[in-house]
Formats: sequence, C-alpha cells, structure tokens
Amino acid sequence: MTVPSPTRVGDEQFVVVIGDALIDEIHLDGATTEFVGGAALNVAVGLAILGVRTTLIAMVGDDADGDRIRAFLDDHGVELIATVGPNGSSRGISDRVDGEPRYEFNLAARTRRIRFGTTERDAIAAASLVVVSCFPFDDAAQSAELVGAVDGPDKRLIVDPNPREGMLTDAQAFCDTFDAVARRSLLVKVGDDDSELLYGSSLSDLETHLLALGCQTVLGTAGKDGAEIVTSSEVSVRAPIAILPGPVVDTMGAGDAVLAALTQSILVDGIPADAESWHQVLQRAMTIAAATCRHPGALLRLP
Repeated sequence: MTVPSPTRVGDEQFVVVIGDALIDEIHLDGATTEFVGGAALNVAVGLAILGVRTTLIAMVGDDADGDRIRAFLDDHGVELIATVGPNGSSRGISDRVDGEPRYEFNLAARTRRIRFGTTERDAIAAASLVVVSCFPFDDAAQSAELVGAVDGPDKRLIVDPNPREGMLTDAQAFCDTFDAVARRSLLVKVGDDDSELLYGSSLSDLETHLLALGCQTVLGTAGKDGAEIVTSSEVSVRAPIAILPGPVVDTMGAGDAVLAALTQSILVDGIPADAESWHQVLQRAMTIAAATCRHPGALLRLP
C-alpha cells in the first residue's frame, strides 16, 4: 500500500496530547542506548511528522533529561505545556524478552503528576481532538482533574490507557476511571496485553465492554496478529501487520504510530463512514507502524 506524503494541516486545526514524556534507557546485548520517548510524546511527535500542529501536555523535570525532552520536541515542532516534575524527569529502563520491552521505572515516572491549570485547560478547549495516552487513571484526584478539563458535549477524545505494570498501583481503580473516560470517547485504543493486565479478559471481550459503555469506536491491537476496528454502528474490520522490505528492528512505538496515524486521518477526513473507508485508514496506519518497526526507537517513520 502506498502511503502519501503528509500535508500540513491548517493552523485552525490542532491536537492536544496528554500523558507521559520520558527517557527510554534500553539495555541490549551489553550496550545501553537512550531515546526520548513516552507513549504520549511518541504520539505527539508522530502527529507532527504527519503534518499536524500538536501540543503535548506532560510532566517534565527541570534537569538534563528534561532539557533533552524539550529539545527533541522543539526539533519536531511540538509545543510543550509542562508540569515541572518534583522528582525530575521520568525514565523507563528496559531490556528485551523475545523482542518485546520489559520495563522498570524511576520514582519520577511512578509518581508522575500533570497540572491542569488555565494554560492547559485553554489549550484543551481550543483543540480539534484531544488524545490521552499512558495517563495515571489510578490516581483519583488527577483523573478527576483530567475529566473536568476534557469534558464537553462533543466527542473529540481519543484514549489509549497504555498501562505499565511498573507504574500501576491499583488496577481496579484504574479500570473504573478508564471506563468513565472511555464512555466519553470518540475512539479508544486497547491492546491484548492491556485487556489481560487490567481486566483479566480477552481483547474481544474488552472491545465489547467498551462499546457497551458508549465508546463510539474501539481500536484493538494484537501485536503480530494485527489490529481491528469495531464501532458502535457494527462496523468490524481487520488488518494484518504490513509487510515491508527489511527486517523488524524494534517494535517499540508501533502502537503509538498506529494511534498517531488514525488520529491524523480522523482530524483531516473525519470519522470514516463505512467499513471500506475504515479498512483503508487502518491499513495505512499499519503500514506506518511497520515502517516505524524497521528503525531503532519509537520515532514514527514513513515508508
């Protein structure tokens, strides 16, 4: 499938992304490599690469790692509205098991906190779409602030719970709050690992649960088994992982690339009207994810 070059979205349209920003410290084959990352940051930068004006709301420390994160966002044209982390910037330290990352997180990541003040609320109110990824839904006070900031009559919220076992303190509280946010959402992305970690269920059962709550569209990702879209209007489409030249180097950021690509499609063209249109959008997203997986790190790549 050919993926067209991105065109810049007009400045009257922009996306706010809310969630994590961190340094990925990867230990592999006796070597250590560091990347600027975090699921929300990956989506924000991916959207910018796809031509979307994007603002990231995240916690970033006033330290050397924070300087790296800010410079990386500047390089990609992403505006940052930062809560200064009291314990510095977040770090995810990982190795690989069968090609998949296994994480430990520093204190800053485990106690991350986003402030929803006037600047953040004004940006959220003005955004065409709001994406939330890897947010601490098990923090009741912080989650209530998020809901108050994003709540409104129009469904323009896209959510990826993206739980991390090393940052999860109360799975039931996380599920309860995530459910409350999901019912307000235009689209929710969940993975097979999310369904097992949070709900102890299959991906299919979680998709059914989210639609029953009132979510309009669910994107389910299942690693090597591809992805599917199911909607409240009974559309159901699947796409396998895309085959591109060259070996898969790193699966980090594949899901974030899919979410960024879908968000950009919805921003530019609106919600697809039928199964065929959804299938084209999903295939394009999977092709972008496959290109991303052919490079180290999580930076979105175009084939």
